[in-house]
Amino acid sequence: MIALTVADLVAATGGVAHGVESASLVTGVSLDSRTTAPGDIFVAIVGETHDAHDHVAQALARGAVLAMVSRPIDGPILQVEDTVRGLGAVARASLDRLPNCRVIAITGSSGKTSTKDIIAQVLAQVAVTVAPEGSFNNEIGLPSTVLKADETTRFLVMEMGMRGHGHIEYLCAIAPPSVGVVTNVGTAHVELLGSKDAIALAKSELVQALPSDAVAILNHDDPRVDAMRSATTARVLTYGESEGSDVQAVEVVLDDLARARFTLVHAEARADVHLNLHGRHQVWNALAAAAVLVSVGISVAEAARMLGEVGRASRWRMEVDRTSSGTVIVNDAYNANPESMRAALDALVAMSRPPNDTNDMNDTNDASERVKRRSWAVLGEMRELGSASEGAHRELGRLVADLGIDRLVAVGDGTLPLHQAALEAMGPGRVQWVPDVDGAVALLGAALAPDDIALIKASRSIGLERVAHALLGPSSDKDGEP
Repeated sequence: MIALTVADLVAATGGVAHGVESASLVTGVSLDSRTTAPGDIFVAIVGETHDAHDHVAQALARGAVLAMVSRPIDGPILQVEDTVRGLGAVARASLDRLPNCRVIAITGSSGKTSTKDIIAQVLAQVAVTVAPEGSFNNEIGLPSTVLKADETTRFLVMEMGMRGHGHIEYLCAIAPPSVGVVTNVGTAHVELLGSKDAIALAKSELVQALPSDAVAILNHDDPRVDAMRSATTARVLTYGESEGSDVQAVEVVLDDLARARFTLVHAEARADVHLNLHGRHQVWNALAAAAVLVSVGISVAEAARMLGEVGRASRWRMEVDRTSSGTVIVNDAYNANPESMRAALDALVAMSRPPNDTNDMNDTNDASERVKRRSWAVLGEMRELGSASEGAHRELGRLVADLGIDRLVAVGDGTLPLHQAALEAMGPGRVQWVPDVDGAVALLGAALAPDDIALIKASRSIGLERVAHALLGPSSDKDGEP
């Protein structure tokens, strides 16, 4: 955070300061009284289960200059109507003092965190870049990330989440983007908005917020995203595999761990890309990043090189590791919706195929040494699907069968429709249901063989990453590859 005076904070928030000099300097922001440092402003957020106003005294004792509060409290305070909106106002005030910092904003129903991670990693090879860890993409996480930027920051990569109409518009008011990326429109949050068209309208708030001198980067392969070009006066740059994409991937092939190689094409330029990320869907994420690089003046050849150096960043998203016995575990348990489930299952199939069933990336004899891995889909509930939930889970069960996956383990009551549909299509010998994480760990621990590969995926609140951690043991937080 750049240094701001109390007077600056009053002007930004419209609040009233008590017990503190207007010239006092604030050099940081804290949301946790346990980690508050001297020079901070402590922002007292009222959550569903706790009220940080109860910890103001502790934050002040640790050296906070003042506390931002929404009700009177003894001590130096800045009283505002809403501390969450106050936090956003402070972030905007800080960003306004960084004229050389460009905001790159990403939204979409799925893949936005992985896309954010790739964009942040490639831009960091160009100049100082700040991006959130994980999915800090809401009205608290986004301004907290903005406040990490300082005078040295050139790129601020922001993921923008959405729970309803107006949310992305609000986030754009805190961090006005000069480049806006929309990855796709799917069924995540359909419970809240009712339809994919309504979700598309909410996602389009990002491109609507772009000024005419900005760049809208749109997925040409998704018709609802491509149609957003009519919602902006910004320059439009599309990406995809389909004809007509401004930034295109052609000749896509996968290796035995579903890492893609493709030719990156833009205008008359072409360059080969070798990704170290798992899953064919990473091609679209990489294309979005390539389009961002092109938009800031990076050549196609240099963009291809940068993409090849990208590794995994946020946890529990297509993390591929081996157990001590040699079983491959794909931990993609951070989140799930029908679209991301399909992408992850496609990756599982690609990783389990023998040489004759998939494109090989090398002409060496290594491919001939590969054997068919028995594939396991360990799936938990997809949340926030509303009335579509039962049908979506039944469809997922049929998809597991159609893809030829060897074994399905459905975890929890929310997967009963998934289990039933798969049972009808695959038979009892290949499909099992367990009530919870412990049941899954016990079943898999006894049944997995060294050459097997298991995908573990569910909505975040299910906590299915605990299955992966139990199977991998104490080293499950490692960043290595199999």
